[in-house]
Amino acid sequence: MNINQFYIAGINYKKTDASVRGDFAIGNEHYTSLLQKASHSNIQEFFVLSTCNRTEIYGVAGSAKELVQLLCSETAGDIETFQRLSYVKHGWAAVEHLFNVAAGLDSQILGDYEIVGQLKQAVKFAREHDFIGTFLERLTNVALQSSKAIKSQTHLSSGTVSVSFAAVQYLRQTLTGAKDKKIVLLGTGKIGRNTCRNLVDYLGTNNITLINRTEDKAAELATSLNLRYAGFNEKAQLVKEADVIIVATNAEQPVVMKEDIAGCGDKILIDLSIPYNIDPLSKELPGIQLVNVDDLSMINDATLQNRMAEVPAAKAIIAEHTAEFAEWYTMRRNVPALKAIKQKLTDMQQCSLFLSVSANCGVAENAGIASIQKVVNNMAVKMRTQHQPGCYYIEAINDFITGAN
Repeated sequence: MNINQFYIAGINYKKTDASVRGDFAIGNEHYTSLLQKASHSNIQEFFVLSTCNRTEIYGVAGSAKELVQLLCSETAGDIETFQRLSYVKHGWAAVEHLFNVAAGLDSQILGDYEIVGQLKQAVKFAREHDFIGTFLERLTNVALQSSKAIKSQTHLSSGTVSVSFAAVQYLRQTLTGAKDKKIVLLGTGKIGRNTCRNLVDYLGTNNITLINRTEDKAAELATSLNLRYAGFNEKAQLVKEADVIIVATNAEQPVVMKEDIAGCGDKILIDLSIPYNIDPLSKELPGIQLVNVDDLSMINDATLQNRMAEVPAAKAIIAEHTAEFAEWYTMRRNVPALKAIKQKLTDMQQCSLFLSVSANCGVAENAGIASIQKVVNNMAVKMRTQHQPGCYYIEAINDFITGAN
């Protein structure tokens, strides 16, 4: 595979707000449909990364246009809007972009490590549908190894700064008497779970009710943290009574509407979902404070300043792992030539002229098998380290003959 066939096309928080990103968010049902459609296209390998910060499609294809068309075939947003706001990279620039994303260097909150789990899940989903081949398997593995090294060797992700923590930080700044306030958290996926634990740890409250469409998941988390949980059918009443409503669901439409909370007093609403899962019109109501992921990303503190100082060290680690991947890619690119060389030498063993010469030189009949592998191994080293032009076939034949004699 030619590295220039690797593309990434996407939109993120740098040029779009949460409402626009919501139009291009990809849920599980959309992802499944994309994978089915891709089987009838020219796209060999791909995966989609859709988070509150971004929607990106990574793939091996004839052009970026093929990837964009596939992605937008399942989004609420149209392809013209996507192309106007998107960025496209290919080859080594696309490789570097993936490494930066995996490290949290491209996150809305610098060093946000939640991206790692999201990336793993995106790749896992595509792998289960046979759209992760040798190239993307190796690339994503090395990118994740690089991210892990950055986390362990630098302080880029130190402290507790993420979207889920920023939500709690916002409450610490705006909410008084937290222990006496009723908090309802909708959604117990990864972000919901992290937010819930941060509420308990940093607000020091267990006056929290968890709601999830799959009630067992809410029950499990609630039991582990000594909290309450409720069925989704109780949502309407609990939302009316709550002082704080946090939504971390993954619905295509809002699950909390303006009319659900009208006339129910002062409330703080925090929407951690993309697309919005709290009706944006709710902020028009008196006594309502509504914040979303873009608002939360603006929270700036000493931890983020410390993280900025770690960027050069993180970049150096990425450079090391990119070089490792480049070496693998070079070797992989040479595989067809090495296979051809091995076949040529194997065929040559059947040549009557070679057999007569070998017999006259006293070469053992079984010497050829070991000699062929030795020549191929030596040739692989030369191709990797010397990068010399010329005919490797002739050199291999010469090495084989001189080695056999």
